[in-house]
Amino acid sequence: MCLSAGCSSRADGTTAVVKAEDQLSALSHLDELFGQHGIEYWLFGGWAVDFHAGKVTRPHDDLDLAVRSHDGERVRELLTAAGWRHTPEEGYSVYERDEVRLEVAFLDHGEWPPNSFEHEVAEVAGVRARVVSLSSLKADKAIVRDDESVAAKDRADSVTLGRLPG
Repeated sequence: MCLSAGCSSRADGTTAVVKAEDQLSALSHLDELFGQHGIEYWLFGGWAVDFHAGKVTRPHDDLDLAVRSHDGERVRELLTAAGWRHTPEEGYSVYERDEVRLEVAFLDHGEWPPNSFEHEVAEVAGVRARVVSLSSLKADKAIVRDDESVAAKDRADSVTLGRLPG
């Protein structure tokens, strides 16, 4: 487990040292910002696994959030005003601030397991966040990925998820 720092490999080939505390702090601020502006979001990916587990189980490259497409422009405006640098990608947007990378996906792009977006809230280290459903995470992490580094993270996450009730 890496609570203080972890090396993460970025899509552009660079490596960054990202502290879990920095990512959690950013997530706390995002939860507050989106809450103040009535924007629903859902944490998914590896951090959502950790929030369901109630603890940090491995280092993470980024934060993955899903929002409704009609909130996309407002999310971009709020994040850029808060100092996040924006880079649009196919079907989602990437934001970076300091060493924290945030990937924002849109609910109506791509396929999501049924009942992914309920009203679940979970907590890690005093930070609360809305999370995709446990059944959604289990379905997503069961998909075999071609990229070995992603597949390895999914296997680790599947072990964590398998230990959780439900």
